[in-house]
Amino acid sequence: MLLVQNLLSFTLLLPLFGSFLLLVTPFQNKPVLKSIVLNFSCLTFISSLFIWVFFDKSIGTFQFTEKFLWIPILSINFPLGIDGISLFFVILTTMLIPLCLLASWESVQADLKKYFMAFLIMEFFLIGVFCILDLLLFYIFFESVLIPMYLIVGVWDLGNGKLELLIFFSYTLF
Repeated sequence: MLLVQNLLSFTLLLPLFGSFLLLVTPFQNKPVLKSIVLNFSCLTFISSLFIWVFFDKSIGTFQFTEKFLWIPILSINFPLGIDGISLFFVILTTMLIPLCLLASWESVQADLKKYFMAFLIMEFFLIGVFCILDLLLFYIFFESVLIPMYLIVGVWDLGNGKLELLIFFSYTLF
């Protein structure tokens, strides 16, 4: 029962653990890096499906709620929870990340470790956007998604990267 109670924080932190594992992987062996990132992204998707299974549709409030004391001196908390709408956004996010990784499986060859880390960190921030219950932390997570996205578009773009990066930057600015 404890695992079900902490399932949301497990799903949130799983991509972050995967990116840290990629960070400490000492070599650039492509099959090992690919297996690590695909296993962590698929495990995150499976854990989000467990959230869906244990989600009680008859309750109209936030479920899987957790509150962590983040900065004790200032009494700032880190509240997590999920409702019926954000549940499907989390499932969609965790489903699309492995599909995006598989779509770029053979096309991206340079700095593969950084590329995979950017995707897992972006998945962490996206899940956080849909699970966080504090407005300030929601804003921080929402804006933090742009950092790995900017890197993915700017560094590993195979097309006209400068134009797309300018459009991405101007869109997010305005």
